[in-house]
Amino acid sequence: MIVQGMKLYLMRHGIAEVLGTGAARHDRDRALTAAGEKRVREIARGLRRLGFKPEVILTSPLRRARQTAELVAETLGLEDRLEETAALGVPPDSAALIRQLQKRRPPPRAVLLVGHEPHLSELTAWLIAGPSTAVALTFKKGGVARLDVPALEAGRCATLEWLLPPRVLRRLD
Repeated sequence: MIVQGMKLYLMRHGIAEVLGTGAARHDRDRALTAAGEKRVREIARGLRRLGFKPEVILTSPLRRARQTAELVAETLGLEDRLEETAALGVPPDSAALIRQLQKRRPPPRAVLLVGHEPHLSELTAWLIAGPSTAVALTFKKGGVARLDVPALEAGRCATLEWLLPPRVLRRLD
């Protein structure tokens, strides 16, 4: 089933430990740094100033993304809307992610996806341009994009409304 009239927000996780410098022995276990946590909270407060209130927050199971999503949910008072999905993990599965969103009842009007590069930029490009290499986007750590999706389906179905770097979102705080 095609989801009608969705605002899809995509967010890259905050600044994380470099593998081998913290307690993490595997990439999936890398945590946000203290600066990463602080900046994600500032970004979340900036999003709140924009009236941001997703009905669902889906996150990658990797620690740094999960922490980012938790901080955003906590700042916005939306902890009960947070869910983990392997489709946003490494390796990602964009088609499975679209199917998951299409199956939700009731269909959500606003969804936040918290994940990783290069998947988020590839997913965004796929949704706004289809299977094309003509669109080149990059999400900075903590960056957020908003897509307007009249009818969610695999491939070209969305319009990019904005892609904001973290420094802009932090200034809204």
